[in-house]
Amino acid sequence: MSFWETITGSDLTRQWKVFEARAAALPADYPAAWEQIKGNLLPYAGFTGRNLMPIIDAALGLLEEASVDGQSVDEVLGDDIPGFCAALAGGAGARTYRDRWREQLNANVARKLGRLGG
Repeated sequence: MSFWETITGSDLTRQWKVFEARAAALPADYPAAWEQIKGNLLPYAGFTGRNLMPIIDAALGLLEEASVDGQSVDEVLGDDIPGFCAALAGGAGARTYRDRWREQLNANVARKLGRLGG
């Protein structure tokens, strides 16, 4: 990965296109699950989303293996796809970008109030 790819994110775009091509080759009931997985994993992304690429690759690999084995989406993911995605991202209590931003905002407000009160 070159410096330019890192700055522009073109490597991520290429990788994402490969993921989408792999997902398009899945059987009929899998694309809907893939869309739900993407939607539920994106809140756990960092600023660039690079941290999610291995997780998304693993989730897609799981769907591919399950389709080859003839398993249904429900057998693989269960009925709680958001919970499945939270577990993939680091557990049910995994911090999202919203949590990080909230902590940063609270720290900034506390710092400002500390200056005003002191």
